[in-house]
Amino acid sequence: MSCAGCPSNRSGQRVNQSSMIQLVPGRLRKPDWLKMKVALPNERYRKIRATAQKMNLATVCEEAQCPNIAECWGGGTATFMLMGDTCTRACRFCNVNHGKPQQLDPDEPKNLAEAIGKMGVDYAVITCVDRDDLPDGGAAHFAECIKHLRTTAPHVFVEILTSDYQGSTESAQKVIDASPHVYAHNIETVRRLQSTVRDRRANYEQSLSVLEYVKKAAPHLYTKSSIIVGLGERPEEVIEAMRDLRAIGVSLLTLGQYLRPSAWNLPVVEYVKPEIYKFYEEEGKKMGFDYVAAGPFVRSSYRAGELFVKNVLKTKTHPTN
Repeated sequence: MSCAGCPSNRSGQRVNQSSMIQLVPGRLRKPDWLKMKVALPNERYRKIRATAQKMNLATVCEEAQCPNIAECWGGGTATFMLMGDTCTRACRFCNVNHGKPQQLDPDEPKNLAEAIGKMGVDYAVITCVDRDDLPDGGAAHFAECIKHLRTTAPHVFVEILTSDYQGSTESAQKVIDASPHVYAHNIETVRRLQSTVRDRRANYEQSLSVLEYVKKAAPHLYTKSSIIVGLGERPEEVIEAMRDLRAIGVSLLTLGQYLRPSAWNLPVVEYVKPEIYKFYEEEGKKMGFDYVAAGPFVRSSYRAGELFVKNVLKTKTHPTN
């Protein structure tokens, strides 16, 4: 029986998945579509990097070795990581340090807002390491950072990418009350692969419950999530995850290729071909997502998506459900 979530051709017949995904055992050779032309750093890029270093701010762009760093920083978008550079979790896809984290810096909210004000950034994505060592997961500290930024640089659009706070709606509410423009939390992978890809303290249902709570508590907020592909998931499983996200009101979605950052991390199982990204994007639009960015170099913080959000926020008061 053909699954409704599987890619099919225009006649309705199921397409052979092997023609859409390159399954590659062992050591992988990157296909042509993963050979990107890297943007050269410009003056804006250099200013953002120098200010971040001077103010002792960690950026995901550098920590995660993002391939889009020159494009994003050069275009006025940057992603900042709060509460240190060491995470209490050890997800197998992630390159951020894990172990015993540093103490919270009480000056970080002020320094972050001051730095972003100086950088000339007009869209700031603020994320954090997981801080399961703190009673509220660091939610109060995160909220203070948002509040300082909204006061110091009110022209800046603020997107946040948060922890699941171990499912605590009280912690999520602290962050909501700080009034970001976009609230993001990533499910990262399909339901079947959660325990393989993510730390044991994270799980699919917990992530969905946080996103669902945010949308119910603050219907005016855009909610956003991201899925990494190339870890062995099947297309129908990705479609299932997309439907689950849409069912709880998530309106912004990104899908991108997993690239192994170190020998400790999970190996790449497959390089997803460009046509299947197109399929995911088209299916997402049919489901009613306001925006879907899907492609090999798309990341959860993605400049094209942020440009879309800025344009929408300038013209709309409330997002669609």
